[in-house]
Amino acid sequence: MTAKDLLKLMLKEEFRTHTNYSGRSRFMMFPVFVFVLSLGSGLTMDKMLQTVTLGQFAIFAHISVFMYGLSVGAFGLMGREYLERRYGRSNYLVAMPYLLPLSFKTTFLGIYLRDAVFYIVLMLVPATLGLVAAAPFMGFAITSIGVFFVAILTTFMFGMSLSFLVSVVYIRNVKAFLVLTAAIAVIFVLFGVVGVIGPEYVMPSLGFQMNVRPFPVHIGSALVFMAVAIAATVLMTALAYAFVEVRISIVTQSYGNLLPRYYSKAGWFGEEGRALISKEFVDLRRSGTVAKMFFSFVLPLLFLSFTVWFVNYGLAIPVGFNAVFYAAMVGFVGVMMYSWLNNIDLSEYYSTLPVTVPRLIKARVTVFLLLTLGISAFFVVAISVLNGETNLLWLALIVMFVTSLYMVVMTAYLTGLKTNTFLFDTSVLMKFSLLSFFPDLCLTILSFSLRADWLVAFLGIALVCGSLAISTLFFYRGIDRKWSATQF
Repeated sequence: MTAKDLLKLMLKEEFRTHTNYSGRSRFMMFPVFVFVLSLGSGLTMDKMLQTVTLGQFAIFAHISVFMYGLSVGAFGLMGREYLERRYGRSNYLVAMPYLLPLSFKTTFLGIYLRDAVFYIVLMLVPATLGLVAAAPFMGFAITSIGVFFVAILTTFMFGMSLSFLVSVVYIRNVKAFLVLTAAIAVIFVLFGVVGVIGPEYVMPSLGFQMNVRPFPVHIGSALVFMAVAIAATVLMTALAYAFVEVRISIVTQSYGNLLPRYYSKAGWFGEEGRALISKEFVDLRRSGTVAKMFFSFVLPLLFLSFTVWFVNYGLAIPVGFNAVFYAAMVGFVGVMMYSWLNNIDLSEYYSTLPVTVPRLIKARVTVFLLLTLGISAFFVVAISVLNGETNLLWLALIVMFVTSLYMVVMTAYLTGLKTNTFLFDTSVLMKFSLLSFFPDLCLTILSFSLRADWLVAFLGIALVCGSLAISTLFFYRGIDRKWSATQF
């Protein structure tokens, strides 16, 4: 089997995984959805540029795509899960070296290329085509859009390669992983907080972007930055390929009887809820997923904190980011932790137990809240202190709690136990986007208005939070109705 054949099979595998639940036609509407969003952004670009400069917009775009690349490239963390999990009689291609004359290095490189191709076609290409469609109406130069795509694509691959390397190091040596992530964090602190390092030296492809159209053209500098970006991406990919374990050992680990300890502490959740919640915490401990969940939750919060600080003090853009705005964002960002709870194990074995799908969904919502609310509150308190807005802390904490509860219950209602898969279903994604976008937009506008008219803004925030609380109750009760006939 050639590398090309393996890549084709892996792309088919990824496509079938996503279409298995949502259906082919709904999944194929996802890039159309991205295209429409990009087209809308392009048609309103002139309005956005009244608040931020084109250079600042470029920085935001590259940081966002870089973070997207980081999230995609973290598949190295799923190494053992890829090998251990089976879907009925099927298994992932990455497990085939146990049966076929393939190496794990080859299959993991295949996964890297598969995700690169898959998500570029799924996200970056339709987003770029949306800008191209807006060009005749807004006067964008097609060449500038093409150069922007090249720069953004390089940033995506740079972030993906970095994440691939870090995740592979994590598999091999946790101490080395901590050292590497600490070094990356220091670089970002030097960039965002201290200002010693320019953003183009953190993301070299941004340096390329800032030296080509529509910015002042400096071909020599642009080529140097692009060469550095490509070289760094190739180097990190090569190192990750070299560090991938030839065979990931599936070891058997034994634990003490943890269930009674968790069960004794969960008495106030009711008898059935007590048992399920206790088992979920045992599964978290047994699977070793807690560390992965922690980084997938805390890193976005750190990035969000950095963004709020950088906009307020680094770029000095008067957009009104405050503790209440930050609290709302924390509530909306944290919901991705719920998807991790649905990825610890397959749920089919619950079919042999006296448990229903709605009851398990509600148990995982509870576990999500127990895991995240304390961390979220810590970040909200920290940003309030850093911004000198402790007078807004009480309101920020209420907004954080209400939005967190609303987002996880709404997501659970829409996606059940298949969060990652159903969010690629365009109809579900559109509902999710609408149900999250409008409350987010309202809270953002109202939080910006706190300084101008505190009473009106407060009453507006109270009205939004009250509406979210009522909606949360509606969605929570609707979980039984929507998912009661669903099989595990």
